[in-house]
Amino acid sequence: MPSITGQYLARFRRLDDDRNDTLLPATGAQRRFVLVRSLDPSGRPDLVPMVFAFPHGTVDPERLRTAAGRLVARHTALRARPAVVRGTPVLRVCEPEVRLTRPERAPGESPADVLRRALAAWEAQGPPLRLFLVHDEERAEDVLAIALDHAVCDGRSLARIVNDFGAAYDGEVAGTEAEPAAYRAAVLRQLDAEERAETPGAAAYWAERLRALGAGAPARGAARLPGGGAPSGAAQARLPGHDGGVSFPGLLDACRSAARELYGPDLTVPLGYPWGGRPAGTEPVVGCFLNTLVFPADTGRGLGPEATADAWWDDLDRADVPFDAVVAAVRAAGSGWTGGLNGLLTVDDDTRRPPLRLAGVEGREVELDGRPVPGPFAVSVTQGAELRLRMVWDRAAIDDEAAHRAFDALTRALSPAPRPSDHTAG
Repeated sequence: MPSITGQYLARFRRLDDDRNDTLLPATGAQRRFVLVRSLDPSGRPDLVPMVFAFPHGTVDPERLRTAAGRLVARHTALRARPAVVRGTPVLRVCEPEVRLTRPERAPGESPADVLRRALAAWEAQGPPLRLFLVHDEERAEDVLAIALDHAVCDGRSLARIVNDFGAAYDGEVAGTEAEPAAYRAAVLRQLDAEERAETPGAAAYWAERLRALGAGAPARGAARLPGGGAPSGAAQARLPGHDGGVSFPGLLDACRSAARELYGPDLTVPLGYPWGGRPAGTEPVVGCFLNTLVFPADTGRGLGPEATADAWWDDLDRADVPFDAVVAAVRAAGSGWTGGLNGLLTVDDDTRRPPLRLAGVEGREVELDGRPVPGPFAVSVTQGAELRLRMVWDRAAIDDEAAHRAFDALTRALSPAPRPSDHTAG
């Protein structure tokens, strides 16, 4: 029987036979975003806003529009909109469109309030990249949000978008037509890698690995969304950096500690994390190529980082199997798991997070709290000279008190162990 990716490619090639140059194939990651969107009653995509504050008067709106136009012309994915044609997820390449919105502030609204409201009103049928500019009188700043549909970008793309946007603002990036052939070739290479990874052995591995997952573990206690409150909560901390950084299995194990506080002991909780990248030999195109892997986190107290690391290394041998194929394999084995994730982990290196510079002025990056969360909780980690931790949670699923206990468990798990010399004699 053909693999899920093989079936998808066959359907796409039938569409492609129509010689419709506006249609591009979708990676496994993009198919997942299209599926998630189709299940959302609002139909809104998962959005990635990058927010930067500049001293008032620094940002020229016309130069912003011009820069965005150059960026969209350069990168095919930023002109493409996810769609479903004859039941087949695709990206439809459209004419370049630039939207710069300067939303009005209502009395008492902060710039963050304005941006949250603007993003909540995101029109599903529209360009995947949009700009929002808000003036903050209190801080004498202009706050710029570069917002993207997650289906056209991954974490690796964001750094390039920031760099290219700053260069385009300074007139250094030519506004030539994008290279759709290079983008198409990169996606087809990705799909080829995904199809080769979908072996019967890999399907059997994931079916056994995830067989203990149920439909999703409920959080302990009833969550109560505060009246008029934001839909999500957030907590963050800065810890001393570790020599060489914390290993990825160590970060996964810390998330397991947080999940134990939220869901109780002796459960198996699905945690997701992005992994992978462009196949070797492909152009470094902007797009969405990272697969979502699932780690079945046992919340029992007898496990530790070593057990997590052993299991994780085995998972990486099957990391190219696309998420939808993993879900299908697990369900075919009789599991009730539908593909829902209880937690998400993303990891970044601060050297890969360039600041946005406009005309030589560096913007201050701003976290936009209070937005909807695509799951009960999500942890982001930035490693560098220090360890920056951030956790957000859906307040309709997890109450604030439980979330803060979980965040405390996360920070304890990642705090460097004190050296003997750090203790005073007692």
